[in-house]
Amino acid sequence: MALPRISKTHPNLWKSTKPIDPNALLSLVFTKNLTASSNTPRPICTRTHTGPSLPSHLTGVINGFISIFTKQPFSPDNPELKNLASRLTTKVVESVLDGLKSWKIAHVFFTWAPTQSGYKHNCYTYNAMASHLSRARQNVPLRAMAMEIVNSNCSLTPGALGFFIRCLGSVELVQEANFLFDQVKVKGLCVPNSYSYNCLLEAISKSKSSSIELLEMRLQEMRDSGWEFSKYTLTPALQVYCNTGKFEKALNVFNEMYEKGWVDAHVMSILVLSFSKWGEVDKAFDLIARMEDRNIGLNEKTFHVLIHGFVRQSRVDKALQLFDKMRKSGFTVDISLYDVLIGGLIKNKELEKALSMYSEMKESGIHSDVGILTKLIPFFSDEGETIRVLEEVQEDLDEEDMRLLYTSVLNGLVDNGSIDKAHRLLQAMMENESDADIEADKLLVVKKRVHPVTTNFQIVIDGLLKFGKLEKALSLFKEMIQIGCKPNVSIYNNLIDALCNSNRLRESYKLLREMEQAGLEPTHFTHNSIFGCLCRRQDVVEALNLMKEMRVCGHEPWIRYSTLLVKQLCGHGNAVEACKFLDNMVQEGFRPDIVAYSTAINGLIKIQEVDRALQLFRDICACGYCPDVVSHNILINGLCKAKRVSEAEYHLNDMVMKGLVPSVVTYNLLINGWCKNSDVDKGMLCFSRMFGEDGEPDTEPNVITYTTLIDGLCNAGRVDDALVVWNNMGKKGCAPNRIAYMALITGLCKCGRPDEALVYLRQMEDKEMKPEIFVYAAVITAFLSDRDT
Repeated sequence: MALPRISKTHPNLWKSTKPIDPNALLSLVFTKNLTASSNTPRPICTRTHTGPSLPSHLTGVINGFISIFTKQPFSPDNPELKNLASRLTTKVVESVLDGLKSWKIAHVFFTWAPTQSGYKHNCYTYNAMASHLSRARQNVPLRAMAMEIVNSNCSLTPGALGFFIRCLGSVELVQEANFLFDQVKVKGLCVPNSYSYNCLLEAISKSKSSSIELLEMRLQEMRDSGWEFSKYTLTPALQVYCNTGKFEKALNVFNEMYEKGWVDAHVMSILVLSFSKWGEVDKAFDLIARMEDRNIGLNEKTFHVLIHGFVRQSRVDKALQLFDKMRKSGFTVDISLYDVLIGGLIKNKELEKALSMYSEMKESGIHSDVGILTKLIPFFSDEGETIRVLEEVQEDLDEEDMRLLYTSVLNGLVDNGSIDKAHRLLQAMMENESDADIEADKLLVVKKRVHPVTTNFQIVIDGLLKFGKLEKALSLFKEMIQIGCKPNVSIYNNLIDALCNSNRLRESYKLLREMEQAGLEPTHFTHNSIFGCLCRRQDVVEALNLMKEMRVCGHEPWIRYSTLLVKQLCGHGNAVEACKFLDNMVQEGFRPDIVAYSTAINGLIKIQEVDRALQLFRDICACGYCPDVVSHNILINGLCKAKRVSEAEYHLNDMVMKGLVPSVVTYNLLINGWCKNSDVDKGMLCFSRMFGEDGEPDTEPNVITYTTLIDGLCNAGRVDDALVVWNNMGKKGCAPNRIAYMALITGLCKCGRPDEALVYLRQMEDKEMKPEIFVYAAVITAFLSDRDT
């Protein structure tokens, strides 16, 4: 595929006319008859210019410099150094830098050299030093050196420029690499060639935030300069497009490379890793199999990256298969791979496989590290295995590693519900367990002294609290302080919360003060645990005092607790006090939610303070609250009960204007209000509003809706209309319940139609619905009134 002619106004070098996804890329890879191309090593420019070997007299000078600068302490006033300084050349400096092992010593020598009369660094000495700094990942001095090259107007060969840029790219100093490249061009210090450009593209591809725009700009520059694209041009381009998920362009680049015969193991590895990154684990694995069929193998680093990537994608099955391939390929598997695989198996709850891999690792002679053991110990089903592991490793591990193991054991015991044993093991670590107990339980044998730390206490205290053993937890907390181990915020929080849940408020406050005296700041959880206890106690004064303290600390009271306090106050008829509490919350800078206000409005209605409830509703609307359907329903219910049904209907209209959709409860409340207000026609009109113009319900009436209308119509003496509603209820698929039957039967009796009432009474009994006594009484009374004994 020939590259299209690209104008400067259209920088996309690989433009696709149709969208392509990873499946298309995979399809192309699989359909190509791939063979491993010659895996020629990349032509790399060395730091030094080629030339004859150093004369023997210079070898002594070089060794002299190395000896002086490596001798500690180094002195710039060394007489021998002053003698050697006159023989300083760029060739000598480059060779000395090559001979020094430490980047720090090399940097001291490098900065000393240009202070000598007649000496100036050239591109090769800069590269020799850059090699040291990039290997040591010393970005700051490497960045400074790039600036120094520009400022000193140092001329560079294209190969030397490429080498320095690769050093910058290896530590992701991509911005600096581009700056250097542009500056040496502008200043005429170097005329970059294809190798220089390829090194710059490689640097761009190694950046975690690969820039497509930057890549394509440099590719365009190459074209405009007349440089041919090579394998080493397109490989970083493929890498950037894969990194950024540009599947179309990646496909086109790969196609270009294939047609030129440039596809090798490195290119295929880029694709495999990209499939893994995109979450296409199965496709990545299929591609690996295709590579094997064509004798293209993965290198050790790619195996490692893929195995870790597959585990991160929760595809431990494929990671294990790749692990086997790696071993069959002759690569040595190390403990880091066992660690990640065992961790992945445990995360997937494949405990048997994790333990099997652990056994396999031991059989292969790889000694477990603490990381693997801490993952596995909580899942040993046999306590004997835990004891055996602890006994085996005690002599080889230091106290910190042993502590990590015991932490894992404590976690396992707590998770398995053996909280008492965990408590006793912690006591044994503190040497508080009796010899008899230790003799009876080998797990409690702690041969090597392991001082428990805060984490150990936290595990056991949390476990004791989880199992309701508050007293033991408090006792262990005291022992912890006695041995000089400082509790953390989490331990204080959990103990305070447990005390508050047990209504032990005084002790909670005592722990809070101890926490503050220990220099630990209470968190929002600390304060809210106590706030919740105060709210459950309906202690409004103390709740407000604590809120003031919380405001100073920047902590918000949890809504569920303030709402609970309002609900409890209203439940005991103290709605006015609940409203005052909400006002005080606002004054303290906290905003109650709409549920708390709705609860207060409902409380006011229950104590006949309807006008006050209305005013509160208006006030919260004025403050920017948007009451929901439930809030409106509460108010409508109160107004209907106060026989202020017209005002209630006004609120229904207000709801609709605000875009709220009235619920069936809303309509039921209003229908019931009109019927109880002896205005059943308005009740029927309200019922009609539940249906749209097409006759289909906007809000589906329920059995309560129909029952309310039937009762209202019967009370108004309109029994025939009530029967029409009854029949319509059945046609709409709404089955009458016990209450509906009783309403119709008593209504028919009130209207002097006991014979029909008796029919519905028999229907009711046939459906095994048991009427109340008053229904029988109503039927009997109706027959007696009709003189039909």
